Amino acid sequence: MERVRIDKWLWAARFFKTRSIAARACDLGRIQSNGHPAKPAREVHAGDMLRIRNESNEFEIEVLALSEIRGPATVAQTLYRETDASKEQRRKIAEERKNNPHYEEERVGRPSKRDRRQIGRVRGFIQ
Repeated sequence: MERVRIDKWLWAARFFKTRSIAARACDLGRIQSNGHPAKPAREVHAGDMLRIRNESNEFEIEVLALSEIRGPATVAQTLYRETDASKEQRRKIAEERKNNPHYEEERVGRPSKRDRRQIGRVRGFIQ
C-alpha cells in the first residue's frame, strides 16, 4: 500500500471519529502536510510530517506506516510517532487547563428546580 488519502489515514489513525469529520478538518485548513495545507484527497506517505488540530489538541506527528482500515487503538498508534515538542506542548496546555478554574456563566431566565432548592437552603426555608 503506497497511496492513501490523508482523510482516510487520519480516520484510520483515530485522530477523528469519522472520515467526513477528517475531510472537513482538511477543508478548514486544520491539517498541514509538510508545512502546506492538505486537502482531503492529498496522498500521505511514510515519512511525512503532519500538523493536526482537532477540538481538543494540536499534534505534530511523523507518519510511520499507512493504513486505510480503522483498527484497534493499539494498532493505530503504530502508524505514527508524535514529536517530543508536540508532547511537551500538549502537556503544558493540559496543566494550564487543570490550574485554571472553570466558571459557569450566569444563567438567564427562571431558576431550575435545583436552583430553587439551593435558594431555599440559603434563605433557611429548606434544611
